[in-house]
Amino acid sequence: MRKITLSQKLRYHFDNSLSGGTASLIGWLALITLCIILIASSILVINNWQPASDAAPPPISNIISPTGDSLPIDDASLATDTNTGYSFPEAAWQALMRSLDAGTVGGDAATDDGNGWAFRVWGLVITLTGLFIVGSLISILSSGLESKLEALRKGHSLVCEENHTLILGWSSRLFLIISELAIANANVKKPRIVILADQDKIDMEDQIRSHVGNTGRTQVICRSGSPIDLAALDVVNPQTSKSIIILSPEGYADPDAQVIKMILAITNHPDRRVDKYHIVAELRHAKNSAIAKMIGKDEIELIIPNDLIAKITVQTSRQVGLSSVYKELLNFSGDEIYFKHEPVLAGKTYGDALASFEHSALIGLHSDGVTQLNPNMATTLQANDTLICIAADDDKIRVIGTPNVAVSAISNTEPRKIDKERDIILGWNQRAETIVREMDCYAAPDSELTIVSELNGTEAIVNTLIKQIKNLKINFILGDTTDRDFLDTLDLTCYAHIILLCYSDSLAVQEADAKTLLTLLHLRDIEVNKGESYSIVSEMMDSRNQALAEIAKADDFIVSDELVGLLLTQISENKQLSTVFNDLFDADGAEIYLKPVEDYVCLGQAVNFYTVVEAARRKNETAIGYRLFNQINNADTCYGININPVKSITIEFDVTDKIIVLAGQ
Repeated sequence: MRKITLSQKLRYHFDNSLSGGTASLIGWLALITLCIILIASSILVINNWQPASDAAPPPISNIISPTGDSLPIDDASLATDTNTGYSFPEAAWQALMRSLDAGTVGGDAATDDGNGWAFRVWGLVITLTGLFIVGSLISILSSGLESKLEALRKGHSLVCEENHTLILGWSSRLFLIISELAIANANVKKPRIVILADQDKIDMEDQIRSHVGNTGRTQVICRSGSPIDLAALDVVNPQTSKSIIILSPEGYADPDAQVIKMILAITNHPDRRVDKYHIVAELRHAKNSAIAKMIGKDEIELIIPNDLIAKITVQTSRQVGLSSVYKELLNFSGDEIYFKHEPVLAGKTYGDALASFEHSALIGLHSDGVTQLNPNMATTLQANDTLICIAADDDKIRVIGTPNVAVSAISNTEPRKIDKERDIILGWNQRAETIVREMDCYAAPDSELTIVSELNGTEAIVNTLIKQIKNLKINFILGDTTDRDFLDTLDLTCYAHIILLCYSDSLAVQEADAKTLLTLLHLRDIEVNKGESYSIVSEMMDSRNQALAEIAKADDFIVSDELVGLLLTQISENKQLSTVFNDLFDADGAEIYLKPVEDYVCLGQAVNFYTVVEAARRKNETAIGYRLFNQINNADTCYGININPVKSITIEFDVTDKIIVLAGQ
């Protein structure tokens, strides 16, 4: 067995001390400096070396009397020891000054006996040694500062923030979420967004600056690390966060497993806070929602993009302009949904309360833990009920007096029947099955649906779907949706709605979007050449590709994960909104419809929106706005969409205009 020598042990401990960082290196340098000063000062004291400037003055042989006369004295009586040298403390001080300041040695003078030259030479040696010490100190400090900056660039330092929004994970939706949170935080004191992702901190900051730009008062703080690592999670301080957004990470074969791990890391953290967290998480597959709910319990709200996009796609395809309504409600730049207590309305019915607000729109109630949109008009409001309203700000929700309703302008039309339709889906992905099932819920019996896909395995899936639906008659056609000659054979003008899906399961994002864009351009050209008009709802994965389509019609809305990002942001700011949006996107709940204006008020006369609200109330519906047909191509007016108009302002509608209402199917 090899025996470790004393020198090896000393070398080992010395190496360990050097690896201790900047503080350890400075400590060693201070020790070396102390040794040098002790040695240098000892030599000065032993040899009585000092410069001529510090030697005793020459002896005085005469003194001046009080009368001004010069008197001779004995030199011996005033004689002093002119070569006593420095004391040890003084010698140490002189050595220290010469080691730190190279200019000090220039002031040293030689004595007549040559003693000063010895001091000069020794002072020069001390100064040269001091240059090494100072140079080493500067190098150590510079290296330490560089190491600290490098550590900061790595993004591993502790975040000392409170009441911040914490985002875990990285995806293309992140930039939209940051933009919307910056708008929402415009009036918040010291708003902070903290991001933890398994990305380089500098890269994250560069991408945010490139895609988001100025975030106003909101400061965005990035940290690098795995969100499932407890140590990395401690860095971003989730215990003091206001809300936590968990994004489905990109680049994983099973992203839901990563999301569930993040939920576990937060809720089961050994140092978790006593108060409940407010977590909003994104899952790819609905089958994993049960386990996520079991872990997060009532601390978590789940968003499932595939199901959500499928539902919005179907609703948007049937309601031209509905996408603009959803976007208006989901972003923070327009009117938003608020919850507010108004005990003064206790005892009134929901129908009577609809006309109690001029600058806000009542859309539902939250009572006994249950959220109801467009409840029964005869529902009596209780003092502890919470009103659900659309308003520009919560201070705009104010009860007014008796409104002015033009009863004579209200039309008395019968409810319209749902007619059977012919629809077509071009393209295929994992959301298509959900879309078909949703369409079956809305469709009248014996409606037809044609599915066109270039994927060979689609037909088998469609044949399975045929056995599960009840209202639709499905036909499948195998073909290339980007082939113009093939599209011309489909006679697209006979279809009421066209849904264009991207091949996101089999192609990369940009390639899938390119095929969707090419098909969309063909469809619009066919529409122009044949002089026909049909509604198209198109799906793209990357919202940046929407601009390439150069389409300014509301019915050409491209469904993308932009809506998912908006929804995540809204719920992160207000947990109660989760139940509201679940109701809106559920085929069995209250939904948004755009219905002909003539179903509510008579044409040819100006009416205020109080009158429209009353007309909708008589149909057990809640009116929340209108759409003007002459502005459907104007992006500045939200394509003619006006949500929560001031109810006292009068307007004369055209036959092509629509009233936006909340109603049952």
